[in-house]
Amino acid sequence: MFSRIKEDIKSVFHRDPAARNTFEILTNYPGLHAIWIHRLSHKLWKANWKWLARSISTFSRWLTGVEIHPGATLGRRFFIDHGMGVVIGETAEIGNDVTLYHGVTLGGTRWNSGKRHPTLEDNVVVGAGAKVLGPITIHKGAKVGSNSVVVRDVPENATVIGIPGRIVVQQNQPEAPSNGEREKIAQRYGFDAYAVATDNPDPIAHAIGVMVDHVHLVDTKVEEMCKAINKMGGNVCGKSLPTLDLEDFVDNELVSDIKKACDAFDPQI
Repeated sequence: MFSRIKEDIKSVFHRDPAARNTFEILTNYPGLHAIWIHRLSHKLWKANWKWLARSISTFSRWLTGVEIHPGATLGRRFFIDHGMGVVIGETAEIGNDVTLYHGVTLGGTRWNSGKRHPTLEDNVVVGAGAKVLGPITIHKGAKVGSNSVVVRDVPENATVIGIPGRIVVQQNQPEAPSNGEREKIAQRYGFDAYAVATDNPDPIAHAIGVMVDHVHLVDTKVEEMCKAINKMGGNVCGKSLPTLDLEDFVDNELVSDIKKACDAFDPQI
């Protein structure tokens, strides 16, 4: 039991930068408290102590704001961030290293007995307020955007947003160039590549990603041309590409306004 608790605490440090120390996690993370109480109620449920299991589950909901049916199956290193308003139904199955944010519902869509709730495989992330409904499967590594309503299976490593949920990114589909190449070319030009991540459905970020792809292809062609010309006796491409400084693109007035707004709400920012 204590080894599982240690594992849970480590998973919080990995996924929540606000976590400062173990004591804080033990005393101030209701999502973890709900999971720990569920382990007890789940054992009682399996032992056919149904009423007692439900009563403990109800107490947990009152204490943490998280409702987990004692029949639900939870994997290892499962993390509920913030916790308030999360509902997990009786036949829900959750894999390892899954993350849910506040307001998430793993619910059913029919009155019949049997499998009625979703299955979330390993490394799934479900954003705040999302509803995943019915006996569907969210496959490994998939992400569900905040406030989305998902009623169909989600493929592995896909990102789903909207009502009803639709796939906006599927990372196991071939891309040109690869994510690693995007990051390399982004670093070469001196900016952080986080904004061109393939799992970001932001259309502006997507446009930037396409531009980075284009720059990469142009650079590749230019390098091939330079090598061919130099082999024929020429002397080109001797100078390195100029360095771009991110500060050259910064709107100083905008930065100042943002800083003032932050200070107005929290002087420590």
